[in-house]
Amino acid sequence: MNDRPVAAAPDTTALLLETESLDQFLQALAHSALALVEGADGCGVTLERKGRPVTVSGVGASATKLDEAQYGQDDGPCLQAMRTGLEVSVPDTLRESRWGGYPAYAAACGARSSLSLPIAPHSHTAGALNLYAPLPNAFENADLTRLRLLAAQATGAIALAQRIADTEEFAADLEAALRSRTVIDQAVGVVVGQQRVTPERAFEVLRTASQHRNVKLRVLCAELIASITGEKPPEATIRPRD
Repeated sequence: MNDRPVAAAPDTTALLLETESLDQFLQALAHSALALVEGADGCGVTLERKGRPVTVSGVGASATKLDEAQYGQDDGPCLQAMRTGLEVSVPDTLRESRWGGYPAYAAACGARSSLSLPIAPHSHTAGALNLYAPLPNAFENADLTRLRLLAAQATGAIALAQRIADTEEFAADLEAALRSRTVIDQAVGVVVGQQRVTPERAFEVLRTASQHRNVKLRVLCAELIASITGEKPPEATIRPRD
């Protein structure tokens, strides 16, 4: 039996403020959930991303492996919890008849019982908190009040963390695009000076050259600036995703 002392349920808002990224927050969430159940030895956090379930954080040797086994057959307790918004308990994997060959695989991996709690059900950030234990009926007499509270609080916190991550990603993309545009504008100015043409015509000249050379316009412009100044523009080192 695990002799780890059972912790109090953490404030997920505090966890969010104390971590620097969504991934760090989810890792802290998994550790916090594991600390709430004395008999558990593994915890995975599943979130649905681009229509597919992904274990975004895992604590314990078998948690990620057990989650991914369920994804492989597109069925299992964590997926059922995520899709239905209901808790799914597995008292003993050796006596479980649901989900095809998954229970036998879980038992072979040393997981005799599990509990999956839904996170943000029926939303674009739907997921599940999945706990695994080496003994059967490990969650039967456990006080799950704090664990359920953690999962409920995580619903709002994950949605907020995802929004923050999306905003930061958008800001980075915008900054990269603006820096790329600066390089292009500099190159247009060079062509205007060299060929005595309008900025519109200079842009067409550069675009045609990039097409003929089969290179991106920003790369061509960076090369042009570098050929004149002898230095690669700092803007060219940050490239937006295509």
